[in-house]
Amino acid sequence: MHNIREIASNFDFRADFVHAHGYGSGHINDTYCAWFDQAGLRVRYVIQRVNHNVFKKPVDLMENVKRVTDFSLAQLLEAGNPEARRRTLTVIPANDGKPYAFDRDGSVWRAYPFIERARGYDELETNEQAYQAARAFGAFQNLAAGLTGPRLHETIPNFHNTPKRLEALQAAIAENAAGRKSEVAAEIDFVLARAADCSRVTDLIASGEIPERVTHNDTKLNNVLLDDVTAEGVCVIDLDTTMPGSALYDFGDMVRTAAPTTREDDTDLAKLDICLDRFEALVRGYLSTATFLNTAERANLAFAGVLLTLECGIRFLTDYLQGDVYFKIKRPTHNLDRCRNQFAYVAAQEKKMARLEEIVGRY
Repeated sequence: MHNIREIASNFDFRADFVHAHGYGSGHINDTYCAWFDQAGLRVRYVIQRVNHNVFKKPVDLMENVKRVTDFSLAQLLEAGNPEARRRTLTVIPANDGKPYAFDRDGSVWRAYPFIERARGYDELETNEQAYQAARAFGAFQNLAAGLTGPRLHETIPNFHNTPKRLEALQAAIAENAAGRKSEVAAEIDFVLARAADCSRVTDLIASGEIPERVTHNDTKLNNVLLDDVTAEGVCVIDLDTTMPGSALYDFGDMVRTAAPTTREDDTDLAKLDICLDRFEALVRGYLSTATFLNTAERANLAFAGVLLTLECGIRFLTDYLQGDVYFKIKRPTHNLDRCRNQFAYVAAQEKKMARLEEIVGRY
């Protein structure tokens, strides 16, 4: 437990600190819900310490967050949205006006108003929730699409650069640090047979057919808050990886995380498939708000799920070959199980690609 009263004194809350407690299920940043007395009214804020072991340049990260949220809020206000400050995160300034403050140990902290009457779901329960979350991510991208000025910082360079992930895998195969290469010959062959797919999106960006956009890059659907009453997607949160990228990365990761019929570490691959109803809910929601997409982006939406699933499987396989040095594991073969699961999901999407493209075309 950090001294949140002391941390809070660095920010311009214009309210009196009451108490705070740990909050949320995130595993990277330290997150607290803090109560304040604001002229006799109790209000909540989220106060977070940015994990500088994961995000090596937290000041750059916060500059990105500030620019994107300010730009989004300005557009919502201009459009007359009556819930503008509930539809985007709002950065509380530090006493010196910056969007962050340092503590005594040099860690970076930030604060946001608590988005009331809404919550995120770790497990999606309905296709309607998937539709609403995808709609919210499309709206987030749509608001950020017109951001001008300098290019955003890359908070994690090459985060969704699949060719770079392939290069890392090839290096891990050559090094064979954990002596596991012979166990995964089939998985290595699976990736190498799809090597040409790895560069499809990066090649389209390089050629100018697909523009670089402001993207969230971590579109797990628990990063959208859904209204407690209407179940509408209200606000996209967890903006740490918001940076330059492709809109296809965001949609593809939604398909990867929301549309499989089993969890990503399930070992019963016979049960693994893509849920077409869930995929259609994602497409319908996303395209209802992501009106900025060009023809090439729309043409690759069905493929995006394949690419992001393949990339994630490559990362799990690389980590397994290196001796499980990045992802947390709960059993010795956990990363291998995850890898095989992701590759099976790739194959399931490839098998139904004609259906997936037909669904995208319908919307």
